[in-house]
This record gives sequence, C-alpha cells and structure tokens, in this order.
Amino acid sequence: MKTVLLIQVAMVTVILSAPVVAQDDESQIILPLEAQTCKLPSAPARIPDEPEYDDLVKAKGGVTRFQEELATYRECLDSSREGVDLTDGNDMALTEAFNYTVEMEERVAEQFNVAVRAYKASQAEQTE
Repeated sequence: MKTVLLIQVAMVTVILSAPVVAQDDESQIILPLEAQTCKLPSAPARIPDEPEYDDLVKAKGGVTRFQEELATYRECLDSSREGVDLTDGNDMALTEAFNYTVEMEERVAEQFNVAVRAYKASQAEQTE
C-alpha cells in the first residue's frame, strides 16, 4: 500500500512539474518555484487487516501526524501564492496540488475507519 502511494505521489509530482499549457494565458502548468520547495508528506504506515487495539493506537498517531504534516504542506503552498505574480498555469498547479492532498487525507482517513470497524467487528464476535 505504501509503495502504491509513493508511486502516486511520484506521478503527481511529475504531472505537476511537466510543462503543459494552460488554456487562458498559454502559460505552463507548473508549480511556482516557492511551492516546489514544499515537502509533501508520506502516508502513514499500513494498518494490519486484522488490527489489535495497539495497532489502532499506533495508526491513530500516524494519521494525526500525517494530517498535521499535510496542513503544513498546504500552508507552504498557500504562502507560495503571496507576493508573486502567478500565471494561470501556476494557479492551476497549486490548486491541483492542494486538491491532491485533500484526496490523500480522505483515503488515509477511510483506511483508518475501515480498520476501526474491523477491530470493532472482531471484538463483537469475541463477546458472542
């Protein structure tokens, strides 16, 4: 799972830095230099398919840390908009990068929620 996410991150990085032409002003769709220095965090470690309580506690810490790092990344993206003239392509790339982080966060949260539901189901089976 982590390998797949790393591949996805690499693909987005390549896509966002590839010279593509924006339709409005014929500028390239590329992150501004300031935004290219922002550090996109890696997703937290994979949660086991049949998690124990300790696995969930550890995973919750990883998810929380990931969300904090994403917030820092988004702040970095936002600050790269300040004090510079952005092309339409720059703006498009920043928006896509921001949206991608939201999608990443939603996927990670859903994986955690699935693990919690699996844990609760296993606990319910044990009490029957």
